[in-house]
Formats: sequence, structure tokens, C-alpha cells
Amino acid sequence: MSARGRSYRYVGPADLEAVVRPGSGGCRISSAADFGNWVAERSAAELAEPFTFVVGTDSMMRLAPRRSEHVACADGERVLSAGEISFIHEAGRWAVGDVSNQSTGYCPDVSSWSAVARALDGIELGRPSGFTYEVMFRRCPGCQEHNIVREDDFVCVFCGSDLPGAWNVDPAA
Repeated sequence: MSARGRSYRYVGPADLEAVVRPGSGGCRISSAADFGNWVAERSAAELAEPFTFVVGTDSMMRLAPRRSEHVACADGERVLSAGEISFIHEAGRWAVGDVSNQSTGYCPDVSSWSAVARALDGIELGRPSGFTYEVMFRRCPGCQEHNIVREDDFVCVFCGSDLPGAWNVDPAA
């Protein structure tokens, strides 16, 4: 883990990773001007839904349509965080409405919020103090399946084994 936080490799289905075309990732947003240009090109219908996002290891946010795969948004690369994000326009400026770490391809820990916060601050977007919806991912030590922990029930939905309290999705981490 570096000073900027843990990076996450793609741990989702191999067939989704196999179709990623280099250079076709999400739109890289590195400044308020980049975001202004990007959001101006979105339709009202697009803005009514959340978008797929990743924060790359360069600490820049990439945005793609909601139904995009996170691995495609990231060009197949490692990320500092991934999830879904929505935007609201209030008092003459854009801000984050909701943001989560919901990415079953990268399964980032809730601690990845700090990378998201830094990326959003860099593009001068108003933001909440943390994920508005946190997802806890765990890998079952028994059957190796990825789980989403709900209501603090740390039990594997596939085999009934106990899940660890700490993030462990990537066995190589």
C-alpha cells in the first residue's frame, strides 16, 4: 500500500476483462474545466442516472455511462477506487449527489473513499464526507466466492462459512 492508498486489481469475470480495448476507457477528468466540458455533453436522461467511475492509480477520476463495466472504464488497469456516482446541479454549481464503492469487478474497500475525495477535490466538485452508500466486500475463506456483507452479517451466502472482518477480496494483496 502506498501513501495514496491501496490499489485494486480487477477480480471480476475474466470474460469481461478479455474484451477491454486499450484506450477505450472512461473519460479522464483532471480539472474543473474537464468536468464542465464532460457534463455539458450529457443529456438530461444521462444525468438522471448514476455513472460508472474509477479513480486510476494516477489519482484521476474516469467517468463512463452507468452500464459500463468498471474494468473497461479503467482500461483494464489497477484502480484506487471504483463505484457509481451521480451529480446534482445546485446554487449554480455541480456537486456529487450520491457516490458508492459498488463495483463487483474491483470490490474496493470502503477505505478507498480517501482516493475518491482527493479526485473530487482536484476537480473542485462539492462532495459528501464519505460514500453515501458503502458496500463491504469479502472473499470467503472456505469457497473463495466474493460476497457483499449486508446488515453486518459476516456469513458467506454461498457456503455459510464465517467471513473475515477485514477486506480480503484479492488473495494477491
